[in-house]
Amino acid sequence: MKLIIINGPNLNLLGEREPGVYGSETFGSYLKKLRKEFPEITLVYYQSNIEGEIIDAIQKAALLYDGIILNAGGYTHTSVAIGDAVKAIKAPVVEVHISNIFSRETFRHVSFIAPGAKGIISGFGLESYRLAVESFRKSI
Repeated sequence: MKLIIINGPNLNLLGEREPGVYGSETFGSYLKKLRKEFPEITLVYYQSNIEGEIIDAIQKAALLYDGIILNAGGYTHTSVAIGDAVKAIKAPVVEVHISNIFSRETFRHVSFIAPGAKGIISGFGLESYRLAVESFRKSI
C-alpha cells in the first residue's frame, strides 16, 4: 500500500509554531516514527504553503497512491478549490487536523474538504496522522 501525506500552509513550522496548540515535535521526526510503525506501507510526504500546488499534488496523488492523508491547514476553511479537487478524484482522502478544529474559533468549524473525504480525524495531535494511516490499513 502506498499513501501520501499532504500538508498545507504553515505545517512546515511544526515543532516551533504555537507549541501549545500543535506540539513541539517536527513533522519530519514524527514521520520517521510513522514509517517505522508501518513498514509495510510506503508513506510519502509533501508540504506546500501554496493552494494551487496542493491542488496539483492531490490530482497527481490520485493516480499514484492508494490513498491521501490531507491536512490542508487554514485552507480547509477557505478553499473551495481544494474541496473541489478532493471531490474530483477517485482516491480516498482522509482529512486530518492536529488540533480539535471544533473547539477553536468558529470559522474553523467549517471544512470545504469534508464533503469529499472518506473521513475526518481531528484533535489527537500528531497521532491524528497515525489514526489516518490505520484507517487505510483496516480497509485492505
